[in-house]
Amino acid sequence: MDKIQLYNVVPEIFAHRENLDSDIWHKEFCFEQGRSYLIKAASGTGKSSLCSYLYGQRGDYRGNILFNDENIATFDIDRWCEIRQREISVLFQDLKLFGELTALENIEIKNNITHHKSIKDVESLFEELGIGDKIHSRIDRMSFGQQQRVAFIRALCQPCSFFLLDEPISHLDDKNSDTMRDILLRESKQLGAAIIATSIGKHMNIEYDLCLNL
Repeated sequence: MDKIQLYNVVPEIFAHRENLDSDIWHKEFCFEQGRSYLIKAASGTGKSSLCSYLYGQRGDYRGNILFNDENIATFDIDRWCEIRQREISVLFQDLKLFGELTALENIEIKNNITHHKSIKDVESLFEELGIGDKIHSRIDRMSFGQQQRVAFIRALCQPCSFFLLDEPISHLDDKNSDTMRDILLRESKQLGAAIIATSIGKHMNIEYDLCLNL
């Protein structure tokens, strides 16, 4: 998949508002593979809703979203499963990790399906992100910043054309944010994937191709 097109998309809840000052809502816009985008937003402007629309979790919007000229409203469950395994990798704002499982077990849930990373690769990512000693710790006994890094590793355990990252460094210090950025840039270059990152303030220090206000 090399493009995501939005045509006059707007959340249903905002549909009748006339004062929307947005680069995305009620606009025609195209995210292209291989480019990097920062979506800056105030709280409550639909940032996480947009991510949910692009990942097929919600459909409470007006307008049309197309993947390579196909309207996603026509996709069935099998098609979405294919897209989520091979085209779009997401780091959710609320992470969606399983607290009763260890960090590694959370990674293996995805990697056992995709077989995208070797165990050595996964262990190296844990070490690189400064949580090598937490690989066998239960998620619910880790800090939110540590959990963010686990969720990031999980997002890397698949092929994709688009990385979709919803506030990926909200609980990280500058050093860990820069480490995550370096890994993301390396992985996206290897895959030729686009980066779509959202932020309500703090964001990764990347030379984005385009910064958008939501």
